[in-house]
Parts: sequence; C-alpha cells; structure tokens
Amino acid sequence: MSPQNTTRHDLIRVRGARVNNLKDVSIEIPKRELTVFTGVSGSGKSSLVFGTIAAESQRLINETYSAFLQGFMPTLARPDVDVLEGLTTAIIVNQERIGADPRSTVGTATDANAMLRILFSRLGQPHIGSPQAFSFNVASISGAGAVTMERAGQTVKERRTFSITGGMCPRCEGRGSVTDFDLSALYDDTKSLNEGAIAVPGYSMDGWSGRIYRGCGFFDPDKPIRRYTKKELQDLLYKEPTKVKIEGINLTFTGLIPSIQKSMLSKDVEAMQPHVRAFVERVVTFTACPECDGTRLSEAARSSKIKGISIADACAMQISDLATWVGDLTEPSVAPLLTSLHHTLTSFVEIGLGYLSLNRPSGTLSGGEAQRVKMIRHLGSALTDVTYVFDEPTIGLHPHDIQRMNNLLLRLRDKGNTVLVVEHKPETIVIADHVVDLGPGAGTAGGTICYEGTVDGLRTSGTSTGQHLEDRATLKKTVRTPTGTLEIRGATANNLRDVDVDIPLGVLCVVTGVAGSGKSSLIHGSIPPGAGVISVDQGAIRGSRRSNPATYTGMLEPIRKAFAKANGVKPALFSANSEGACPTCNGNGVIYTDLAMMAGVATPCEECEGKRFQAAVLEYHLGGRDISQVLTMSVTEAEDFFSAGEARIPAAHAILQRLTDVGLGYLSVGQPLTTLSGGERQRLKLATHMGGTGGTYVLDEPTTGLHLADVEQLLALLDRLVDSGKSVIVIEHHQAVMAHADWIIDLGPGAGHDGGQIVYEGTPADLVAAQSTLTGEHLAAYVGS
Repeated sequence: MSPQNTTRHDLIRVRGARVNNLKDVSIEIPKRELTVFTGVSGSGKSSLVFGTIAAESQRLINETYSAFLQGFMPTLARPDVDVLEGLTTAIIVNQERIGADPRSTVGTATDANAMLRILFSRLGQPHIGSPQAFSFNVASISGAGAVTMERAGQTVKERRTFSITGGMCPRCEGRGSVTDFDLSALYDDTKSLNEGAIAVPGYSMDGWSGRIYRGCGFFDPDKPIRRYTKKELQDLLYKEPTKVKIEGINLTFTGLIPSIQKSMLSKDVEAMQPHVRAFVERVVTFTACPECDGTRLSEAARSSKIKGISIADACAMQISDLATWVGDLTEPSVAPLLTSLHHTLTSFVEIGLGYLSLNRPSGTLSGGEAQRVKMIRHLGSALTDVTYVFDEPTIGLHPHDIQRMNNLLLRLRDKGNTVLVVEHKPETIVIADHVVDLGPGAGTAGGTICYEGTVDGLRTSGTSTGQHLEDRATLKKTVRTPTGTLEIRGATANNLRDVDVDIPLGVLCVVTGVAGSGKSSLIHGSIPPGAGVISVDQGAIRGSRRSNPATYTGMLEPIRKAFAKANGVKPALFSANSEGACPTCNGNGVIYTDLAMMAGVATPCEECEGKRFQAAVLEYHLGGRDISQVLTMSVTEAEDFFSAGEARIPAAHAILQRLTDVGLGYLSVGQPLTTLSGGERQRLKLATHMGGTGGTYVLDEPTTGLHLADVEQLLALLDRLVDSGKSVIVIEHHQAVMAHADWIIDLGPGAGHDGGQIVYEGTPADLVAAQSTLTGEHLAAYVGS
C-alpha cells in the first residue's frame, strides 16, 4: 500500500459540518490517539463530537442490519455534513443518567447481578432452583389446568401443571420498600366528591374522573366522605379495576390507592412533574419492606448461601469487599464465571467506584457515577480500533481521582483505540495527544475551530482556553462572617457515621471530599425539609422539542399577556402550542415525515416558514415586533427590548436578567431545550430557582460543563447571591470554587465505608496551611502555596 493511502486511513476526516451552531467546520482527527475537545460551554464541542462523528458512525452501523431489525431501533438522521471519512465503530459513554426504574440497581445495570445469580444457583446451599430463583424481578407463579391439543386428527385434553420459582419478595414486589398513604392528605372527609373532596392532582370532578365517580354507583357523590359506610370507603380507596357502564360508555373504575400506585408510584420520584412530586412527598411515606428488610428478595432466595453469605448479603457489601470475597472462592466447576465476575468487580474498584454496593438503586447515582458505571463493560473489552467518545469523564471526581481516570483513558488509547474526549478540566486536557479548541464564544458566537494541535501549542495560541489553562485561583484575603448556622445532628444517611456539623449561613460554604465520601448524603439527605432550602441538582431538565427557555422559565406567560393587552385579543393566540399555532405543522415549525426504519425527515413548514404561528397572529405587534421575532431574539437582546418603552414587561425582564446573570445571554429565547448542552441546562435551572423565596441555595457541582472562563462568571454570580443576603452551600470538586469559599467542610478520609466523617471544617487558607487531608494537598498544589 502506498504511504499516501496509509495516512489517509489514519485520520477521521470531517468536511463542512453544520450541526446546531457549527459553521462549516472541516477537521482531520488522528486515529489511535487521545484527542480532547475544549471550548466554552455552548461552543459546539458536543455538536461536533456527538452530533456529527458519533451520530454518523452509529447510523452507518445500524444500516448494516436488516430492514426488519432497523424497524425496532431508534432512527437516526444523517448529520448535516458534506463529507465524513475514516469513521470507525463509535462507543458513546455519555452522562445520561441510567434509567431510574425503581427496580434498576447498580448490579442489574451492569452484568454483575446476572453472574452472581448463576453463581448462587450453582454453588448455593440449599439449592433452590435456577438463576431466576435469585432474581427480584421474577415473581413465583404456579398453575394447573386442562390443555386441548390436536393429535392424529383427534382432539385430546390433557392436564398440565407448571411453576416458576422467582426470587421476588411477594410483599414489596421486588422494590425493597412498601408505601403507606396519609389518607387525610388524599381527601377532605368533611366534603362530598362533588364538592371537590379529592386532593389528588388530575382527579377533578369536571373531567373523566368525575364522570366515573359520579356514575359508578358504588357510593353517593353528594354524601360527605366521613358518612360513608365501611364498604363505600373500601370501594373508594382500594377497589381493584372494575368495568362499569356510564351513560352507555364502557369505562373502568379503580380505587384511589391502586390508581395512584399505577400512575405515580411506578415512576421514579425524581422524574415526576414538580406538583405531582410535591403531592407524592406529602401523601406517601416509603418504608423498608418488613418481610425482606429492603433486600427485595424472597425468603427462599435469602436462605441459600455460599460460605455463610446469601445473595442479599453479597449485594449489600461494598463492591471492593465483594471483589475480595469472590477472589477467595475456588470452585473449578465455575472457574470461568468466577474469573469474569472478579474482573467486573475489580473494574469497579479501578475506576473509583469500589465504594458502591450492587443493591444501590441506579436512579440515585450522580451523572459522573452513572458515566463511570457505563465504562465498566468497555474496560475489559477485547475490541480494538474502536472510537470511544467520552463526555466530561471527570465530572463528580475529586482531583485525587482524576489521575485514575486519566490512566484509564490512556489505557484505552494504548490498546489501539481512538479516544475522543469533551473536557474542561486542565488535568485531563494536558494528557491529550491532540487538542481541538472550539469557539471563540458560545451559541451563535461559536461553532468555529480556534486551534488544533498539541497542548504546548494551545498554551501559546491566545485562545480563551489557552489563556485560562494555567489559571490558578488565589485564596481570599478575607472571608465573610456567618449570620447563623444550620445544625445537622446525628446524620446517618448512606455511609455517614453519626455526623454532627454546623453549616454556616450567610456565606459561601463549599462541601468537598473524594467521590463517595458522603457529600450528597450529608447535604441532600440530612438537611431538614422546610428549612427554606432551594436545591439545584444535576437531574436532567425534562422537556420536549416544543419546550424552550421562554416556556421553561415561565417568561412566555407575561409576554403573551402583554401582546394580548396591546392588541385587544386573547393570550392563547400567542402560544404555538395553543390557538395561535400554524395549522399545517401544529406549531412545530417543521413537518416530520416518518420513513419507518429509515431516519425521518424534518422539513421546514412551507406555510409559516418555520415561524410556528398562523399568519394572522404575526400581524399583531408589541413594540414593533411580532411574537415570532421575539422568540428568535437572544436573551441579551430581549432583556433590552423588554426593559423600556411600550414593550416594558418587568416580570419578563427580571427572568431575562437572571438568565444573563448565569451566563446564558447568547441563547435565543425560543431555542428548543433539546439542543442545549448539559452545562447550559443546569444554569437554566439555576436561573429559574433564583427567583425563589428560599434563603438557602444548595448547588450540586454547578461547574459541570463549564469552561475555565465560565467558572469565573459563576463565582461572581455566587458572590452576588451571598451579598444579597442568601446562604449558598455548594457541593464541589473544582479547586477554584474551593479557593473562593468562605468556609469548607471536607468529608472523607476515603469513599464508602472508609468515608462518612468530617475530616476538616474551616477556612480555605487554614486547609491549605495544614494540608491535613487529600483535598488540602490538592488545593495547596492548585493555588501554588
């Protein structure tokens, strides 16, 4: 092969990429090297790496399957790019939370539980059955009956019996917790149903629920609930689904509690809409199942043991201890299984997750933990020449753990793989073989390549990343004096060991410590509810492609009312989800054509030209602009527009000001939420909560997805919050935020059962001087003292 051909195949070539805000980007990325993509939040890194390279690789792989199989796969559109050459199979390890199904645990999300179940079904004493007998997702059922078959032209009946032995606890159905309802919060017993006694969201007497309750005949809807007979109350609350005929329509009546369990409690609490979540937290208490002690497993599954340990004990162990236990088992008949299981468990420890246990619900993992759990299955993979794509793998990692993550990335590269990493942390940028810096700004001001080459070249390139790469925060000369304290006494959530701590109020307090040391348990799990605390976590914003910053923050409401008042029409006309929507595209702005197993095509609507509104609505103006023009403005532009003159709307202006404060001035007001990056979504959430009335803000790693330059802006915002009389508590690993704190609470000394204690509380300057903890050592190195 000619040398020219060799070089051509050693590069991933991108020509003319225009996904999201990319401006005709062309780039060549070396294969079998570690390439880091940097740039301010919103500069187009994810659009280039995930939206273009990884998306096209996945689409091409899907196209190798038969049309029948493709019909079951998610359909992927071809990215807007002229040429993509030299792609290899892409494995994407992103920060998406692992499915928060109530039955999903760390063990079920990896292969560890499956292997443990086989191990116990082979070696467990007494022997109770197949691996299914150890699964909390399989219920035990048995049955008998006559089976009719055709045999030799005759119809023959035979009696058959069957039984399945599962490991599910029959009381809690494998969830580990049972629910108790506070009936007084479900309904007001002094009222009748027709007077609105039921206080459950979505159960009004004006809708279908009212029709069913009024017409089912099981009770009188005009009688106060306190005068119900025992049977009537039993029917109202607990009746199983029953077919009823009301006004000639076949409907189903279900008691309140079974219908709440089905519609609300089958979902993860975190995934609910805020008002439903508030209702569930008020009405329902979750307690560990008394029959299985929260292990989710039946008595039989817990009775079978290997060396005195049941599968429930094994799943409750810290993974680092479980790895040791599995390593000590010697049984030639299952040797390959033991080797594989031991490898998976030691991968957890290597990646810094040895402090988890297999029974930890996967919905409770942080974004960084979820990402590292997904990495586990790739570490021992025999595949080479694969492209691994990581989205900020250092999220949620203490500086102490970042070194381990770097080693893993280098190990993957050394096996002959191409590793692409989107990253902001200087510790990871400096290990790159090749750096691509996007920018110069965010949103419409970004989308171009500012620099590509070596790390040394980046330092002298003059780009924003290059200038900030060697930035070192300085410790504050003076710290603020607390105005009060928030007392936590005897905190024992998760791995905390009876922790007593006074969190100072009226200052910027940073809670830090290695991943798994108990920071979130202390702050989210132990701060008493109702202490005026506004919590901004890393949970994803839920929103469809119709949602945008204007709808999410509630800003569109006052804008619609102002348009309606100025033009003497009703506000619903100015909503693309209501009466004002273009009838051709239903207010989407594009028309989606479904092409079965091929990627659907989205074409701009010809009637409204992508503006989403009827032509008649666009004739109404406010301050010389129509509603579609307002939605295409950037936040900064809209802030000026709504601040004075005819278009002055104080409510909208206040929200826009908060969006600018958190550094989202470049977003357009009507940009779909689905196109925002992780860092942008978290700041949008923060902006929404900043209007709250609480006096204490709890922020969970607010530097997630933030460029070094954006961190400075965030610190200025936190200072403004504290100076306005608020208390700010930040769970954070970023040394610049620690250096800026007034007070630091450091947990440790290690993770899991090696953590859960307070190893330091005081000012950052004293921590640096003492260097008594891991955090102290890394902070001292960072500030250069």
